[in-house]
Amino acid sequence: MVRTLLKSVREYKTPSLLCPLLMVGEAAMEIVIPFFMTFIVAEIEALSENPEYSINWNTIIIYSVAMIVCALFALFCGWYGAILAARASSGFAKNLREDMYSNLQSFSFSNIDKFSTASIITRTTTDVTNVQNAYQMCIRMLVRAPVMLIAAIIMTAVLEPTMAWIFVCAAVVLATVVTICVIKVVPHFRTMFKKYDKLNEVVQEDLTGIRVVKSYVSEDRERAKMTNATQEVYKYSLKAEKILTFMMPCVTLCMFIVNIIILLVGSNMTVGNINGAVSASNIQTLISYSVQILSGIMMAAMCLNFIALSRGSMDRISEMLEEKTALSNPENPVYEVKDGSIDFNGVGFKYKATSENEVLTDINLHIHSGETIGIIGATGSGKSSLVSLIPRLYDVSEGSVKVGGVDVRDYDMDTLRNKVAMVLQKNVLFSGSVAQNLRWGDDNASMEDIKEAARMACADEFIEALPGGYDYDLGQGGVNVSGGQKQRLCIARALLKHPKVIIFDDSTSAVDTKTDATIRASLKEYAPDTTKIIIAQRIASVQDADRIIVMEDGRIDAIGTHDELIRTNAIYQEVYESQVQGSSATEDAADPFAGFGSAAGTAAAPAADAAAGTPAAPAADNDTPVTGRKAVEGGTDNE
Repeated sequence: MVRTLLKSVREYKTPSLLCPLLMVGEAAMEIVIPFFMTFIVAEIEALSENPEYSINWNTIIIYSVAMIVCALFALFCGWYGAILAARASSGFAKNLREDMYSNLQSFSFSNIDKFSTASIITRTTTDVTNVQNAYQMCIRMLVRAPVMLIAAIIMTAVLEPTMAWIFVCAAVVLATVVTICVIKVVPHFRTMFKKYDKLNEVVQEDLTGIRVVKSYVSEDRERAKMTNATQEVYKYSLKAEKILTFMMPCVTLCMFIVNIIILLVGSNMTVGNINGAVSASNIQTLISYSVQILSGIMMAAMCLNFIALSRGSMDRISEMLEEKTALSNPENPVYEVKDGSIDFNGVGFKYKATSENEVLTDINLHIHSGETIGIIGATGSGKSSLVSLIPRLYDVSEGSVKVGGVDVRDYDMDTLRNKVAMVLQKNVLFSGSVAQNLRWGDDNASMEDIKEAARMACADEFIEALPGGYDYDLGQGGVNVSGGQKQRLCIARALLKHPKVIIFDDSTSAVDTKTDATIRASLKEYAPDTTKIIIAQRIASVQDADRIIVMEDGRIDAIGTHDELIRTNAIYQEVYESQVQGSSATEDAADPFAGFGSAAGTAAAPAADAAAGTPAAPAADNDTPVTGRKAVEGGTDNE
């Protein structure tokens, strides 16, 4: 774990090594100063004992100057060491965040699923700050404290060997107390950081869903959740701090006792002339060293406090740094996608290798380059899971997926994903202008290319009506535009990639049927060689497709054109009839997939309807959503 973290020091190795050396220099000077003072006090002591004694002023001047020089050198070492420690720890924290984020960008979806968003935020902010503080304390105080402690004990043994045992015993007692406190406090800090994750999660959910909170008048409920989360953090933080607060009083008490023992033993030896009298100068020096030993132990205890606090943070950060992506490039990747043909050969898929149930089972499908494919099915039937295998967002558990006749696992992943564009269910825009968001599809796209893509996505009219047009600032997450406008911007962004395959994962659900039809017509006219896969909740969005795939429970139930499925497939017939009825007077048919495969069944659509081949389109943007009779509860297929 420590080795993993220290890899992020990199260019800050020099200040990280120089700082401890300066701390050793500072500690050495502080140890020498009381020793020099002994000679000055000895001269004064000799004069007090013998008034006729002639003071050696040369000795006093020499040692006084030496003490001043040592003090100035110690000041320089402490000052410059603090600067280097701040530089090294801040750079270390910067590199840690960069390394964590860089590794996060390489994660596959299966890796990302292991970490919640709130946890990632806590790890890159609070946890890194804790490690930064601990690192700074380690290269400064944790080096300085033991040097002062050991050197002070050695100097004590040199001056008065008979009294060195006092300091050794005190050091052993204090080391035991500090160690016990650290061992007990670490589990509380680990639990506290998990509670931090929960706290961040509550804040994140409340801010992203603030409109829902307001519309349901649930402010009190959210306040209660926040209070509970903060209370949990407070509880475990208090438990840890109670243990840590016990350390400093113990250190102080122990060293006061040491001073008292030095005075008692030293005065008793002097008065009773036991084993040789102890001079007043030596007693004063011993007390000075006891203070230094006290400060050394207190600094060590403070360092251990920071280390104990950061121990859980170090585990969490190294967990992210050591996580290896589940997907990687082959040794000799393919860098060219010939065409948009797609083959599913005996594909089986599950999100976790340990899962018993497969999300997709026995998928065999061939899609020709340039073909338009519609996919329809119940929520949880595996539609999004199926298309996520095409750009290799996940790897298949069984079988193979080929694009352009090549297994997707043999491609360079960047090459493959640049040629497979996805417009997801959740429309994500970023802070910046409209043009900046669209250029996610192509960094080098000209304004003419951007406008052409916007026109194909039916986004040009509303963009040009915005203040500033393509320079209009969308705000964070595109808060300044409607849901349907977001979808059209996302479609235009995908079109700018000039892909071989473009996947629409229910990405026109928030636009009206007329705009939906216009977008599909534009794609058919201006991107005839691009394979188009359309996942939709409404039949009107897929009825003109070359083929329509009906999915149920992770399997392909039927494949055919709209007319063929109207005549032969019960599931498709039910969806068709429920949407036709829903567009008229039937308001209670909220679930058009309800009752799939039931004993009652549904008769084939009337011949007249089949001949017409076009279901009545819902009147509003937000048409009746498709849900399933066998929806997978708690599934990962986010549709």
